[in-house]
Amino acid sequence: MKKLIKRIIFIVIVALMITQIPYVLKKIYPLKHWEVINENAREYNIDPYLILSVIKAESNFQTHAISHKSAYGLMQITGSTGEWIAEQMKIENFTIDQLYEPERNISMGCWYIDNLRKEFGDNMDVVLSAYNAGRGNVQKWLKDEEHSKDGKNLYYIPFKETDKYIKKIKVNYKVYKFLYSKEY
Repeated sequence: MKKLIKRIIFIVIVALMITQIPYVLKKIYPLKHWEVINENAREYNIDPYLILSVIKAESNFQTHAISHKSAYGLMQITGSTGEWIAEQMKIENFTIDQLYEPERNISMGCWYIDNLRKEFGDNMDVVLSAYNAGRGNVQKWLKDEEHSKDGKNLYYIPFKETDKYIKKIKVNYKVYKFLYSKEY
């Protein structure tokens, strides 16, 4: 009888854990700024779950995040890149402080990912490597047979930080798709 009670208790605990996992994961992987993300992702033909994954990796949804490399806001855009993007997007009176505004930051981040995709193609590993390490570094890597065999794909990313970044985004993406793809 004691064994049966222990088994029942174990089954109940496991069942509770399984049913609560999505709830807990949704707290860790939120849909903050979903409307803005979805709108901008659609405008630039980018998967909105990818944008969520980038924001999760870059700032963990902290609108006033500043990196050690002076990148700002949700999508961690540097001041110089922000100024260049603003010029390309024809945003008048742009200031660095606008990078703390979720709508502005997400819009500029999506535009930038789209801009990188136009240069590097649809391989998101290459695009996101350029987003993280800079387009100049990725251009060099693609020309180096040690990093790219075909000049289009990266087989080896020499920056550990960028390699970890790509892996983190892939995990984030899988979790976001698992949690929300049936809802949105």
